[in-house]
Amino acid sequence: MMMTAEQLVAAHKANVETLFGLTQKAFEGVEKLVELNLQVAKASLAEAAEHAQAALSVKDAQELLALQASLLQPSAEKAAAYSRHVYDIASHTNAEINKIAEAQIADVQKKFLAVVDNAVKNAPAGTESAVALVKSAVAAANNAFETVHKAAKQAAEVAEANIQAVTNSAVKAAQQAPRPKRSA
Repeated sequence: MMMTAEQLVAAHKANVETLFGLTQKAFEGVEKLVELNLQVAKASLAEAAEHAQAALSVKDAQELLALQASLLQPSAEKAAAYSRHVYDIASHTNAEINKIAEAQIADVQKKFLAVVDNAVKNAPAGTESAVALVKSAVAAANNAFETVHKAAKQAAEVAEANIQAVTNSAVKAAQQAPRPKRSA
C-alpha cells in the first residue's frame, strides 16, 4: 500500500514537530544546567572571598590547619548536592524526551498495524498462511520491543536508586566527619 501525498506531508509534519519538541526539551535541560552553574559560580566566588578574609585573619599555623579542615566538610556536602542537582536535571530532561519518543513510537506502531490490517483485509484468497505469519511476526516484534523497553526502564530506576544511595552516603559521611575545634 502506498502513502498518499497528504499522508506523506502529514507524516513529515509530525516528524518535524516531534524533532522541535525534543530539541526544546534538550534546550530546557541545558538552560537549567547553565542556571545551576551560574548559581554555583556566584556562591563559590562569595565563599572564596570569605575564605580569603578568614585566612588573612589567621594568627598561627595551627589556626590555619583548623580553618582548612573546617572548610572541607561543607565542600564535600556542596559537591554531593551539586552532583545530585545535575543528575536531577539530566534525569528530568531524559524522562521528558523519553515521554515524547514513546508517544511517537506508539503512533508509528499504531499506523504500521493499521497498514498491516488493511493489507490483510485486501489480501488475495489463498494467502491466509502468509498473512498469519506477518501478523505473528508483528506481534512478536511488538512484544520484544516492550520487553526491552521495560528492562531499560527498570535498569534506569535501579541506577537512579543507586545514585541516590551513594549521594546520601557521601553526605552522611561528610556530616559525621569530626570537625576540628578552632583555638581561641
